[in-house]
Amino acid sequence: MERYVIINADDFGMCRSANLAVFDLLKKGGITSATIMTPCSWAPEAAAFAKENPQFAIGVHLTFTSEWSKYRWAPVNTENTASLRDEDGYMYHSSKEFEKKCDLAEVEAEARAQIARIMKLGLNPSHFDNHMGSIYGIETGRLELLTLAFDLSSEFGMPFRFPATFTDEQYNNTMLGIGIPKEMVLNMFKYYAEYAKEKKVAIPDYLLPGEWDGPQKDSFENYREYIYSLYESFPEGVTETYIHPALESDELKGTTSAWQRRVWEYELFADPKTRQHFESIGIKLINYRDLKKMRGY
Repeated sequence: MERYVIINADDFGMCRSANLAVFDLLKKGGITSATIMTPCSWAPEAAAFAKENPQFAIGVHLTFTSEWSKYRWAPVNTENTASLRDEDGYMYHSSKEFEKKCDLAEVEAEARAQIARIMKLGLNPSHFDNHMGSIYGIETGRLELLTLAFDLSSEFGMPFRFPATFTDEQYNNTMLGIGIPKEMVLNMFKYYAEYAKEKKVAIPDYLLPGEWDGPQKDSFENYREYIYSLYESFPEGVTETYIHPALESDELKGTTSAWQRRVWEYELFADPKTRQHFESIGIKLINYRDLKKMRGY
């Protein structure tokens, strides 16, 4: 069996630095897809790029959290959003707070508003995923959020970022932020893998993003070796992994103290040697439109 990999750029539209990085990586083939954060200020430019370049697989990064301290965004919907806002009127900083306080009907209305706005701006989406895993419900066990995500994906005919197979690597991955017991996670994966088939929603076999808790954070060279090793470990089937690339800029530095990581992600995946390495170890890069065809939906 072949090893297929989807490399998604999250946070497209979050800021201009992210947009410029994603434009370049899509054109160079350093990534295979991206997802736009509709509530953010630079989403219109990202949607315009998608409209002008329909050959690229660009989806919707359903957004219910606003994590930065100095740069914030609020719900797109114009009414019935009280449960989605913090004391300052913005989205919550964390997925846990969102899960604890959100009203399901307001979540659905906001998701629909985000999809409608970005499509009006020109996006023909290839798939759905979500910012900070907020709609998975895995911080507090509010799995009705995940059911909603699958139902919306089915309605719009979109693949969705959710792995069909559970692994220890996924449970222990700090980027995925799983906060519920392992037994509950096992049952959840089994149920939603079947639910995806029932709803005809294409999903990858695995979701294995890179982490920053280790020597990879100490230098670009360490990060490169870490990513090379990570990709070599990917199993047979379809794996999605994601990055948050951005160009170095004052804008980015004013947004996040972890700006250097995003710059390294851009630089590594822009390097043609990186793609050459992936090809040399038998990795075949695909996007979410390819996945939908593979699943027969």
